[in-house]
Amino acid sequence: MPHYTSYDGSRLAYTDRGEGPVLLALAGGPGRDAAYLGDLGGLDRGRRLVVPDSRGTGGSPPADEPLAYSFPRLAQDLEALRRHLGLERFALLAHDAAAATAQAYAAAYPERLTHLVLVTPGSRLQGELPDDAREIFESRVAEPWWPEAVASLAELETADDLDRVRTLLLHVAPMAYGHWGEAQRAHAAAEGGQLHPVPRAGFWQGLDEPARLAVLARLREVTCPVLVVTGDRDAVTGMRAGEVVAACFPHARLRPLHAVGHFPWVDEPELFRPVVEEFLSGAASPGGS
Repeated sequence: MPHYTSYDGSRLAYTDRGEGPVLLALAGGPGRDAAYLGDLGGLDRGRRLVVPDSRGTGGSPPADEPLAYSFPRLAQDLEALRRHLGLERFALLAHDAAAATAQAYAAAYPERLTHLVLVTPGSRLQGELPDDAREIFESRVAEPWWPEAVASLAELETADDLDRVRTLLLHVAPMAYGHWGEAQRAHAAAEGGQLHPVPRAGFWQGLDEPARLAVLARLREVTCPVLVVTGDRDAVTGMRAGEVVAACFPHARLRPLHAVGHFPWVDEPELFRPVVEEFLSGAASPGGS
């Protein structure tokens, strides 16, 4: 596994697969091993897919201080990786909580991005918590997994034993997918071993209200095209959060996908991949391609 040296001298790991234009992809969780992204539904077929392991996950060592896990600092790690790869400009994809890292990066380094793809993002950075994820979850009451998922969700609110939390997460996992088939079960089964509580706890630290508002203000000046992908069966972040996030950018398009949950490349790779490829193949922001 290759490594790069970040701003503080830490050696952090990343994977590098495929050939073609670079697509750098950030894993969410937060604090989840990037392995869950896989090949993002085959996006490595015509692209060089570079996926970093954030601090304390995958092949990257733990941080020396808690604030290094925060998403603004993870954006600094991303800039260090760009320099290491020798990229003048690149396309960036981020899933779930990593959308906050991607937005922090776009706000700080807008000239470095040709395209930005945000997949099933939350809107905590925007200061809004839409409630449609709960509505989506409740709309699936007739599915066989639903009763156990409801009970497990309630227990998760107070569970503090990590092994028990991992068991409960598997019970609620179906709510994150458009349907509960073989591919979804295999993907969900890996989640418990991919979670890291310390990086997760540090992700949202170190950003006060003035700094948050400053990030949002700078997003209005991001010139690269932005694609926000949502799923109409995503009971984790829902769809309205994507609308809120898209509204922060001057050149964003929202693409809702049908019968898709929080992991579109797992549910419908043959739908997800062409949508992203078409967007990435389109015109880039002024100054590069």
